[in-house]
Amino acid sequence: MYYYISGKKALVGGGFAVIDCGGVGYRLFISDRTAGRLNADTSGDAKLFTYLNVKEDALELYGFYSEEEQRSFRLLISVSGVGPKAALAILSVMTPERLALCVLSEDAKGISEAQGVGLKTAQKIILEIKDKISKDKTYKQITACDFAPTMSIPDSGAAAEAADALVVLGYSRTQALNAISKTDCAGRSVEEIIKYALKLIAQ
Repeated sequence: MYYYISGKKALVGGGFAVIDCGGVGYRLFISDRTAGRLNADTSGDAKLFTYLNVKEDALELYGFYSEEEQRSFRLLISVSGVGPKAALAILSVMTPERLALCVLSEDAKGISEAQGVGLKTAQKIILEIKDKISKDKTYKQITACDFAPTMSIPDSGAAAEAADALVVLGYSRTQALNAISKTDCAGRSVEEIIKYALKLIAQ
C-alpha cells in the first residue's frame, strides 16, 4: 500500500517514529538502528521505507531507513514463528549486512544476541532464509567479500580449534571467524592465535 513515507520528523522514540506528511502524522514502528539514523539527521526531514502489517484488529506501519533494512525485515518475518517485533529486535542489533553474514556463516549465536530471540529461533531463521540470501543479488557483494575470508579457514587444525575456543569464551562465530581470518596462523599455536584474535576483537 505504501512504499515509503517522506516528510518532517515529528517524534522519534519509544520504538516508533512519527512523520508529518502534509499535516497528517504517520506512526511507524522502527528499529533502534533506524531511530539512531533519524536522530543523527539534523535536517528535520525524514524518508522511511515501509511495510504495512495487517492484523485482525489493527493496521501497523513499520518504517526502515534503507531498502536493505526493509528487505531484511521481509525476509525475517517470512520465517514461521518470527513476527515483526522479533524482526525489529534483530535489526536493532545488527545491520542487514551483518545479518546476512551471520546467516551465511550459520552463526545462530550472533543472531540470538537480539532481545527475545532464542538460539532455536535463530537456527530456524538460518535454515529458512539461507538459500534466499545466497541467491539474492543484493547480497552478492557480501558473499564475495565479507564472507570469503571465513571460508578460507580450514575445518581442522589450530585455526579451527581457536575459532571453536573463542565461541566457547562467549564470542559469536562471526566475530571469531572474522578475527581469525585476519590473523597469520602459520606456525602459531592455538593459544597464540586466540591471543592475537582477542586483540583484534577488542579493537
